[in-house]
Amino acid sequence: MVCIIMGVSGCGKTTVGQELAPPFGLPFYDADDFHPAANIDKMSHNIPLTDDDRRGWLATLATNLGQWEATGGAILACSALKESYRTTLQSGVSSPIHWVFLDGPRELLLERMGGRKGHYMHPEMLDSQLATLERPAYALKLSITATPEQLVQQIVAAKQQDAAFGTKPAVQPA
Repeated sequence: MVCIIMGVSGCGKTTVGQELAPPFGLPFYDADDFHPAANIDKMSHNIPLTDDDRRGWLATLATNLGQWEATGGAILACSALKESYRTTLQSGVSSPIHWVFLDGPRELLLERMGGRKGHYMHPEMLDSQLATLERPAYALKLSITATPEQLVQQIVAAKQQDAAFGTKPAVQPA
């Protein structure tokens, strides 16, 4: 099983993903760790990434997702802000990806981002992410007003109730 915890910066993707990996028995990866140095440099200077900046990063992640799927699966924390990015990520695996979308109020996101130390993503960048975000209707949508522990419990419960939780419906031929 491949599960991607997605959302804008500050929503708690990494924290939730790290806590979700043990109950699912899967390794955890953070997509931020796969950004090339040029992307990190741009973001650390408050310059939003373009689709061209993300293209190689997303291709690398898609390849890795395929490798991780072949070894049993993984949990990935990844912003996956646009549907086209999610399509690229899905292209690397043969099974549907389980999407968990962490969403919440801008004020809480800013508060969390402001409290982080040593992260290249500055709070000033949040508005560009929110403007880029295309909310997926098919994802398991959870509110970041819950604690990380509660979010993990909600994801585990969703999986127990529905093996296909948070997956994109298949496109039916016309």
